[in-house]
Amino acid sequence: MQHEIQDERYYVADEAIYDAFFLVLKEKDLEKITVSDVIKKAGIVRSTFYNHYENIPALVTAIEDKTIDDIFSLMETFHPKDDNDICKSFFMTICDYTMNNPFLTNLLRSPRGNKFFEKALVMFHRYVADITQNTTPSCHSKEELSYMVACTIGSTLGVLHKWTKDNFAIPAEAVADILTQAFIAGMLPFMY
Repeated sequence: MQHEIQDERYYVADEAIYDAFFLVLKEKDLEKITVSDVIKKAGIVRSTFYNHYENIPALVTAIEDKTIDDIFSLMETFHPKDDNDICKSFFMTICDYTMNNPFLTNLLRSPRGNKFFEKALVMFHRYVADITQNTTPSCHSKEELSYMVACTIGSTLGVLHKWTKDNFAIPAEAVADILTQAFIAGMLPFMY
């Protein structure tokens, strides 16, 4: 029971730190965020922060890892079919996640995301390898399929980059429609 309470408190404090970091990120550039900024927003003491993270770069690394895990969790739930509604629903989820994750939005808007995107690309490469190993395309080789999956990931990131740079000027539904059309016309034929 005591261990359970500690785990819950740890989780609650961790979420408070993440939420506070996201709030501060809306006000300050990433490089200017301090531990003091985060603990003030989170309403925690300094020692609580340091029980979770060594410093702000360690927190950023944890948030990068969580963001990548979240994206891959979303990708793993996507079971594409020649169905516009299923595809649009998936891309709406991606758009909503992007709009609601100020860290990801910040990285997509700026060139600072190199380390994050390097990690993400390594994970995407593994994802592409898994997909092509477990999928038997009917008219295309596994190599062609792997290039098409990579193309789809790259174009999705490109669209999200432009959308965030434009401060979400068009509705998420419009972006999801663009991504859906590109997926159905480009990627889907390579899969079946």
